[in-house]
Amino acid sequence: MVFHSVCTTFAPTLSHPKYMRIKELDYLKGVMIILVITFHLVYFEHLYPYAKQVVYTFHMPVFLLISGYLMNISKKWSTFLLTIVGLVIPYLVMESGYTVMASLLPINEHIDHLTVGVFFDKLLLHPLGPYWYLHTLILCGLTYRLINRTIPMILVFYLFSHVLGILSFPLAMYFLAGTVLRQSQTDFTHFFQPSALSILVFALLICVPACLSPATLGGLLIVYLVISGCLFLFRYSHRSVLNVIGFFGRNSLLLYVFSPIFTILCKQLVPYLSFDKTGMLFLIASLVVCISGSLAIGYLMDLLRISPLFFRKQRVVSPISPD
Repeated sequence: MVFHSVCTTFAPTLSHPKYMRIKELDYLKGVMIILVITFHLVYFEHLYPYAKQVVYTFHMPVFLLISGYLMNISKKWSTFLLTIVGLVIPYLVMESGYTVMASLLPINEHIDHLTVGVFFDKLLLHPLGPYWYLHTLILCGLTYRLINRTIPMILVFYLFSHVLGILSFPLAMYFLAGTVLRQSQTDFTHFFQPSALSILVFALLICVPACLSPATLGGLLIVYLVISGCLFLFRYSHRSVLNVIGFFGRNSLLLYVFSPIFTILCKQLVPYLSFDKTGMLFLIASLVVCISGSLAIGYLMDLLRISPLFFRKQRVVSPISPD
């Protein structure tokens, strides 16, 4: 569900040293985290509901697939659990805060009557808001470390989904696909062949509403096409663009964890920027606020030496250059 380690992905990943410096994956995660923040902006998502549906078809599946691919289960249990704790603590803190705020603010997931039972149901079983991803990654990661067999993992994920209702089965399958790709010793960028044609096919496929779900065959194809298309763009992007997007990717867990604080605050920009009916000025300003604000929190945590307590990592902010 981290480029230097679990904490530097948005997509939090538990990485193996062999895969720590795959710049294409940094780039992919950077693109995906920008899309995550973009469509967590309520004002913008309401302007472009179909675009939101398209993006929701692939952005989290891509993160889960990469997380499964990079997860290192060869660590000793003690080391592996410390890495998982680096997900559990941010999840518990941020999901607790989100649940409480959902009972106070008029958001889409507003809770009318927050009780102790409702609070722990959301915290432990059915998370609200964006932090469901960490919940899913923790469950998938622990299952992978405990079992590491494809068919039994499918059965466990089915149990979690259809019996206990605490996991999305289709999304867990993307994580599993990443683990299978890793176990097969297949290079990620070889399996997902960079192709300009994939961008064209993607553009055609998203015109079919029935395909806009990660649980459909069309959705699965869209995920492949998005990765293939991004890897093609990676080859022809300017170095400065690669550096910026790669930096966002290496810090995607940090951006993922703290950007919801700023997406809520960015609602205050709407009255000042609503003259732009396209919403693009609002989007640019909001991305600057959300990304810089999240990074500022990370730098402050590093400075105050809070990162080892919160993320189980000496420094949560990855450097601008991966080299």
